[in-house]
Amino acid sequence: MNPLDILKRIPKTNCGECGYSACLAFAANVAKSGEDPQKCPYIDLDGLDIQSLGNTNLDNLSEERDLELIRHLKSKVQDLDFRKIAPRLGAVLSPDGEDAIIFSYLAQEVFMSKSQLLLNGKNPEDHRDQILLYNFVHSAGGSRPTGDWLGLESLPNTISKVKTLATYCEDRLAQLFTSRPAKDILTYCKMLDGKPVLESSATAAAVIPVLPMVPQQFLFWDEEPEDGFEAKVKILFDAHVLDYLDVESLVFSAERLADRLMQLASFPPDRAK
Repeated sequence: MNPLDILKRIPKTNCGECGYSACLAFAANVAKSGEDPQKCPYIDLDGLDIQSLGNTNLDNLSEERDLELIRHLKSKVQDLDFRKIAPRLGAVLSPDGEDAIIFSYLAQEVFMSKSQLLLNGKNPEDHRDQILLYNFVHSAGGSRPTGDWLGLESLPNTISKVKTLATYCEDRLAQLFTSRPAKDILTYCKMLDGKPVLESSATAAAVIPVLPMVPQQFLFWDEEPEDGFEAKVKILFDAHVLDYLDVESLVFSAERLADRLMQLASFPPDRAK
């Protein structure tokens, strides 16, 4: 089914009650990735064969769906005034006079113009990085982070993503850092511009700016075999994070945080880059 067939059945108000920031993103997921159409409380189900939806592998976003979202988001970026939104996003204008902005994504440089997106000077290899970055810029900014930290489960419309966050981020990092010295863990976080949280009761804690206005608090508790406790990681988000990213992009950003930490931790702290 074409995403436009679903889009015709929903109000196109981008209300976010389904867990997606844009109705098109929701429609694409219903048509191509098997998302439950009834997550939209306003959808017209009359004549819609729900059983025929979702034959695509749910573990992989189809390339067609990704490219369609990228084209849509890229078209939305065309209408933005970079000069106006750059301060709200924590970005800077390109110094060469081009109509473009520059900002950091997990200590990597993002260059975005109306026609080009580069990550450390190269085209992003993963479509999901493009979707994440375009979503961030398309948000045009919102309430600045306040340091009011929440677990994903405390944010609206996120219950279905809590397990995903644990599987692709928290559990991976807990396994990675088990029995590692806290000072080494904080060194890896610092390489991503993270700052330690000194007052935390965790073994190691840091606030890492995944994007300029999207900090994530990383908390690690090491295992205590004598008490039967396994190592644990918890990722917390600022209360205003959904002003900048939809839920799916937010969870993917945490997955990318895990990827970057795992990449760095594959080397001793004094040799990691």
